[in-house]
Amino acid sequence: MTKKTSLLLAAMIAGSVFTTSAMADAAKGQKYYLKKLKVCKKDGLKTGANFAASNDRDTWATMKEEGELLKGWSKVCPSGAKKIEKMKQKDIDDLYDFCWKYASDGEVPSCG
Repeated sequence: MTKKTSLLLAAMIAGSVFTTSAMADAAKGQKYYLKKLKVCKKDGLKTGANFAASNDRDTWATMKEEGELLKGWSKVCPSGAKKIEKMKQKDIDDLYDFCWKYASDGEVPSCG
């Protein structure tokens, strides 16, 4: 009985580790913004926080559900439109998490 319990517990822990790594990450989204979308400063966005706070959480979620996320980002940052269109799905998920977490009605990021 204890072997089965131990095996089940080990499987649950391993499963949770793999699930977590496959999920999007707001911190990675912030890094992506800082690395790839610096050009948004030309559009008056001084920091990634300004980019994320350009909409509220409901608006970001609606854009994602309707498949309009890339268009919405391009509208906020026209100077980065070419880079936004070339984003990988993993980066889209991470940047979305960043935008949703730090939206105008969300948390306040500690740095840009």
